[in-house]
Amino acid sequence: MLKVGLTGGIGAGKSEVSRLFVSYGAVLVDADRIAREVVEPGTPGLAAVVEAFGEGVLTPEGALDRPKLGSIVFSDADRLATLNAIVHPLVGARSAELESRAGAGDVVVHDVPLLTENGLAPLYDLVVVVDASPETRLDRLVRLRGMDESEARARMAAQATRAGRLAVADLVIDNDGPLDELEPQVRKVWEELARRAEASA
Repeated sequence: MLKVGLTGGIGAGKSEVSRLFVSYGAVLVDADRIAREVVEPGTPGLAAVVEAFGEGVLTPEGALDRPKLGSIVFSDADRLATLNAIVHPLVGARSAELESRAGAGDVVVHDVPLLTENGLAPLYDLVVVVDASPETRLDRLVRLRGMDESEARARMAAQATRAGRLAVADLVIDNDGPLDELEPQVRKVWEELARRAEASA
């Protein structure tokens, strides 16, 4: 089994790369999706978040109000650290459970947005970084996701620097251009990952 950490700054196109890897046969462990699952209504994770942040972070239906919680933690490093201390161990445990189901020759892709920020690179056999310039990422966030420019800039600033991400990369996928230029690059990287997984099986 080959454990791959996949990361990239917000707006770099990591989700599309992740989707392509799955279409080629990767086993995907999606940290963002798991992070949502571990704080669904009725979970110990949600109870811990409410205990730390108060009932105000819930919707009237009792689910987590993500925008409300986001507005609290994105501008306060201590509050963000509190949230991470609750969610990260739960995500880690669920990720390990999913990974344990993979076969010996499988490529297990861990889609981890904050891989660089949390110093997680050593957990993987290799790290793939989806890279795009800050200008390209800002344009995508505003134009494609409908984000306010100041919010998009704040989200980008809260993440690792481009240089920081590239420093932990074993393989880089350049996604600065149009979508049709992405697939051939991803396939080439996939072939390398599959070769390494087979060698390690």
